[in-house]
Amino acid sequence: MHMSSDRFLLAVDLGLKMGMALFDGAGRLRWYRSHHFANNSALRRSVHRILREIENLEIVCIEGGGNLGVIWEREASKLNIAFQRIGAETWRNDLLFPRDRRSGKQAKRKADEIARKVIGWSDAPRPTSLRHDASEAILIGLWGVLDAGWLKAVPGEFEK
Repeated sequence: MHMSSDRFLLAVDLGLKMGMALFDGAGRLRWYRSHHFANNSALRRSVHRILREIENLEIVCIEGGGNLGVIWEREASKLNIAFQRIGAETWRNDLLFPRDRRSGKQAKRKADEIARKVIGWSDAPRPTSLRHDASEAILIGLWGVLDAGWLKAVPGEFEK
């Protein structure tokens, strides 16, 4: 998959039901998707392919851990791609007001709202439906490009 940018960050909301979002070096969302894997073996095979298909991939930022996180970390390491694992509380604390993270349900609803604003700001294709794993991957990626310094601040159109 050839894309013209100097660098990319892939954000992943980890699980067998997984969300992914790809951001470019300007901090813009290029694509987002949800994917369901039947088992760990299917995920392992796909991770290998996903990471190799994205040219100039510099950072993989993942929310989640356990055995699935190790799969991503190992593949990223083989390709000399920076790997960052964060918890949901990390991006939620930085991107959501306390009132929007009192419960997981509230946080997911607010993440969906902000993700749609990121999609619009980035001129990415509008979703027909947006699963919570994809919307959370978008917010993980937004946090990642801010943390990497690719974006200096959250654009005003979709601040908390």
